Amino acid sequence: MNEAQHTNKLAGETSPYLLQHAHNPVDWHAWNEEALTLARSEDKPVLLSVGYAACHWCHVMAHESFEDPDTAALMNRLFVNVKVDREERPDLDRIYQLAHQLLAQRGGGWPLTVFLTPDDLTPFFAGTYFPREPRYGMPPFKEVLARVEQFYREHKQELKDQKAQLQEAFANMEGDVTASTEAMDAAPIGDALGALLKSFDPRDGGFGRAPKFPHTAELELLLHISASPDVEEDTRNTCRHMATLSLRRMAEGGIYDHLGGGFSRYAVDNAWSIPHFEKMLYDNGPLLLLYAQAFRLTGDGLFRRTADETANWVMGEMQADTGGYYSSLDADSEGHEGKYYVWDRDEVKRLLDEQEFTAFAARYGLDDPPNFEGCWHLRIALDVARKVPPPRLSPSTEIQMDAARAKLLQARAARVRPGLDDKVLTAWNGLMIRGMASAGRLLQREEYIDSAARAAGFIRKHLWKNGRLYAGWRAGEAKLPAYLDDHAFLLAGLLELLQAQWDSTRLAWAMQIADAMLERFEDRERGGFWFTADDQPTPLFRPKSFADESMPAGNALAARALITLGHICAEPRYIDAAENTLRAAFPALRQYPGSHAAMLLALEEMLAPPAMVVLRGKAEALLEWREELANRYDPRRLVLAIPADDKNLTGLLARCLPRGEACAYVCHGTTCSLPVTSIASLGMALA
Repeated sequence: MNEAQHTNKLAGETSPYLLQHAHNPVDWHAWNEEALTLARSEDKPVLLSVGYAACHWCHVMAHESFEDPDTAALMNRLFVNVKVDREERPDLDRIYQLAHQLLAQRGGGWPLTVFLTPDDLTPFFAGTYFPREPRYGMPPFKEVLARVEQFYREHKQELKDQKAQLQEAFANMEGDVTASTEAMDAAPIGDALGALLKSFDPRDGGFGRAPKFPHTAELELLLHISASPDVEEDTRNTCRHMATLSLRRMAEGGIYDHLGGGFSRYAVDNAWSIPHFEKMLYDNGPLLLLYAQAFRLTGDGLFRRTADETANWVMGEMQADTGGYYSSLDADSEGHEGKYYVWDRDEVKRLLDEQEFTAFAARYGLDDPPNFEGCWHLRIALDVARKVPPPRLSPSTEIQMDAARAKLLQARAARVRPGLDDKVLTAWNGLMIRGMASAGRLLQREEYIDSAARAAGFIRKHLWKNGRLYAGWRAGEAKLPAYLDDHAFLLAGLLELLQAQWDSTRLAWAMQIADAMLERFEDRERGGFWFTADDQPTPLFRPKSFADESMPAGNALAARALITLGHICAEPRYIDAAENTLRAAFPALRQYPGSHAAMLLALEEMLAPPAMVVLRGKAEALLEWREELANRYDPRRLVLAIPADDKNLTGLLARCLPRGEACAYVCHGTTCSLPVTSIASLGMALA
């Protein structure tokens, strides 16, 4: 529509998603007191629509309904319409996704469409995408609007009864679980492995059936166990096989961008061939970490290449000049999902010479029938039975493939690009800082470490104010006090960055973030952490969850980070808070181990605290020691390389004094070894 025709209240927002709807004929409001007061004063239900900038089906519903004047007129007459960017307000999304699950008795998604009573914002009807015309077994959206409003007017007593049932269900959510007093053990880890083995796809890797998601927390758990000498060899081998096959098939499949690097959010088929094309920062940070770990554990060059290409894509396309990482790339361009990424075979033939095309077509599936709406989406071609791996390329063919990919990438760059959501979200930046710093350390790529350090510096400058962390930044403005995930993910990222690049001031900042998390989020009575701070009001209930969702559980990364920080600083209150979190989570770990992989990693580290290797010496001399430790990689080992001239150390670290050119201390708990003065001796000490 012509933007001059209508402008609503979203025009003053900074969220790219909300701005996408600023010129709808719908009288959209942001979630604020003005909108909620209007609903109460006019006794109109609130129509809450939750989505995000890269969401394909959000765009579809917007084009079909929110841009349609007749639908908008009906919405404006019957409801107060509120738009929420789920990335800015994960607290509201979390609450109303759960409400949808209770009301609809099925999982939710985006766009999320929820109708709320105006007096206390309790939901009474919920769905996700609704079509303009009846299809997919769903009624048209205008019919839903009319029926919902009529039900609100004519069934007040039923609404009261339903509201009471919902409020009782909310009262029994995770936040009211009492911490376990029983001794914690590793049994849930074994149970989780059994569940993963049952759901593992032995042909294409991954877990469950399509749509298939990367499940990064589960893969990290499997890699950790596969490297543990305390686990039986058969179990280690099984875990390694499940993790590496999954990572290999994803890197070979269409969920991976074979020209530009980076991963899409999920695949719509079992073989990872066709993705949902949006690229999210929160997926690529953990995946970058996993591929770097997998390379160190196996030496497989595919894993290194995938990590390198993903890191380079992030630095090239997803990092601002000022340092922060952007949030996502849209699934759509020119109104069509995947149009930026897919190819016509003849177009590829025109761009490559005959020899290049013959080899490229065989390698990337162009000799097969089209696999996406009459076009080809690139993936490494595999035999149908998956019994024969793709042929290993000779060095000359690798060079040929690199040249062909470069030509196609250059041609693709001239297309209309997918939309970029350039919000800088603290939580998602924390995940990418962790992935980039880990990849830089394990792959010995200083530019990755520098990238992570720049992002951390951006957050400290723009999103850390007077001892308070903020959740997001865009257009020069930090918005909304941070949530648990912001604190936990950033803390985990900073601790990984400390291993890659020591900085005493960064350690001090990490402690400040941990202290703020304990002060504002900890449930001191029952253990664990609330999702929202103690001064952040939320409707219906205050969420607290230990299960993984599209990202690892905030409580899990909080616990792991506090264990690590507690050992670095010899500070028992951090370890105590982590233990209380695990005790609160332990009943859920026993009952649903497969849903809590990230928390199981924290449990593993609580039961068998990681060894810490402290290197001291001249910066140049430490490089060789760090390389040796990278070659002896153990995901459960913490390595800190501290220059000899750093005097700002406390606790355990202050006792690790430099000796000669370089030396090492191997620490367990509160005790450290005598200084180890040769790399050979360090290898023996670790063995």
